[in-house]
Amino acid sequence: MQCPDHTRRSLVLTALAADACLVGKSASSEDDKPGSDERPRNGGLFVVSEGEHQGAVFKPDDLKLGALPVRAWPKDSKASVVSTGSRLKEILVIRLDPGEFDEETRGRCADGIVAHSGVCSYAGCSATGWPKAEQSDKDIHKGFCHNSEFNPLESAQAAFGPALRRLAAPLAIADGSLMVAATFVGKGGAQQPQ
Repeated sequence: MQCPDHTRRSLVLTALAADACLVGKSASSEDDKPGSDERPRNGGLFVVSEGEHQGAVFKPDDLKLGALPVRAWPKDSKASVVSTGSRLKEILVIRLDPGEFDEETRGRCADGIVAHSGVCSYAGCSATGWPKAEQSDKDIHKGFCHNSEFNPLESAQAAFGPALRRLAAPLAIADGSLMVAATFVGKGGAQQPQ
């Protein structure tokens, strides 16, 4: 006779595995397009990831000074494939006052627009919060899992919490569109431009 705890544990593990398999298949069915799991590449575009303008290519005029960050996906400009294969590729795009940027950020912005990974560099959780900073009255990117804060006025450097690395996402403007300015390497919030 089998131990009841062993049987119960086997049933629970089997149910969890089946559920994970079903969720994985339904979530990935739209992301099965060739190239959707590729890393963002130099010259790629940014497209809106949600809302009324979902899928539209970002134009600098679409972003108003001081408005909330807009979520975006990178899009390979040659293959016309949007990299939606992982939440780790989500980018936050925002227009801020370039007069408030530090020197490094001014060199990485495009007409006051900055873009950063939406994934915390500490543990890879979401860093899409936009509250006031713990240490100042400025708005910051925040990962609520571990309370890490990233200052968009200082190249999204870690400003509070356990994160030590900044959020990454170089940006440029070409032909009136926002573009990826370097190839990304790494995973999650640990993405660093080459």
